[in-house]
Amino acid sequence: MLSLFAILLSATVSYAQPSHPKSPHDTVKTKDITVTYGRPYKKGREIFGKLEPYGKVYRVGADEATTITFAKDGFFGGKPVKAGTYTLFAIPNENQWTIILNSQLGQWGAFKYDEYKNKDVLQTTVPVKKLSSPVEQLTIKPTSKELEISWDVVEVEVPVKF
Repeated sequence: MLSLFAILLSATVSYAQPSHPKSPHDTVKTKDITVTYGRPYKKGREIFGKLEPYGKVYRVGADEATTITFAKDGFFGGKPVKAGTYTLFAIPNENQWTIILNSQLGQWGAFKYDEYKNKDVLQTTVPVKKLSSPVEQLTIKPTSKELEISWDVVEVEVPVKF
């Protein structure tokens, strides 16, 4: 009887434990931009063109899709964007990326992007910079002039203006 109680107690405790994401998460902010995203590691893998195929929608992070919040109206990639929170996606290619803002929040990865692509707020294309040394962990850095995304040997910069 005592063994049965111990098994039931341990099963209950294990079910009560919150599930933890596989990658660490971060929120980075400037005065006008907040980005929340999962930060996967390279771990010796070839990322773009292999793990994240060229020409396919990428969630720009790990686990749930990355969100970006603009505190006020401005320009993102040279296109007007209203204040608010959006899901950030990209379509990586070897020499350029298409950056996408989508109004459907709460997406897990990019698995259902096709169901919500009609909620795209904007798409903009930016050139790829090849880096001389790899960035081990996906890094998104907003500044007052751009949103920089770096991982592996790739970096893209999306101009922002408020």
